[in-house]
Amino acid sequence: MRRLPFFILLSALLIGLASAQSRRIDSQFRITRLKYAGGGDWYNDPSAEVNLLLFARQYAGIDADPKYEFAELGSDNLFSCPFLFMTGHGNIVLSDYEIRRLRQYIENGGFLYADDDYGMDKAFRREMKRVFPDAELVELPYSHGLYHCKFDFPNGPPKTHEHDNKPPQGFGIFLKGRLAVYYTFESTPSDGWADPEVHKDPDEKREEALRFGTNILVWALTQ
Repeated sequence: MRRLPFFILLSALLIGLASAQSRRIDSQFRITRLKYAGGGDWYNDPSAEVNLLLFARQYAGIDADPKYEFAELGSDNLFSCPFLFMTGHGNIVLSDYEIRRLRQYIENGGFLYADDDYGMDKAFRREMKRVFPDAELVELPYSHGLYHCKFDFPNGPPKTHEHDNKPPQGFGIFLKGRLAVYYTFESTPSDGWADPEVHKDPDEKREEALRFGTNILVWALTQ
């Protein structure tokens, strides 16, 4: 009987430690891949986010949970995701309900980063016009803080992959002065985040892409 309090205290301590660890994991920064309909391969290169979060944790001190996760716009946990990432090569089709959910998510402080992996530009612009009919995707000047907040990118987005021999561009939608949507075109930095054997990019290209991705995360977290 005299040992009972010890076991009770030990159990309480273990439960408390587990609870604290759970709270820490829940509070760690995550990237959530956006799943969408329409035929575009929203799921490609699942190693990309994991590698970026590992890099950002090491070089920017971001308390990140480096794992791959995805969500649909109808998901119950959508509004607990601080950062949505969207990519693909093809069409995007959002229902009216999903359009309303995405607008609500962004207006409530969520951040969307979209990277055209070659082929989704037309669909992305069309669907974003449905989300924010009165807002325009405007090209960010090279002086914008996103390009300088951690690593310096004086010429804007890097050119990770060549597609149509066009310059890389970064566009944004601003809500009350906040950059709420960021979109890269002819740049494809997310390919550079993937495991080395996926695209076989040179080390310097992968490093450049990971640095740029870290800037996006830092900017989204500090605004």
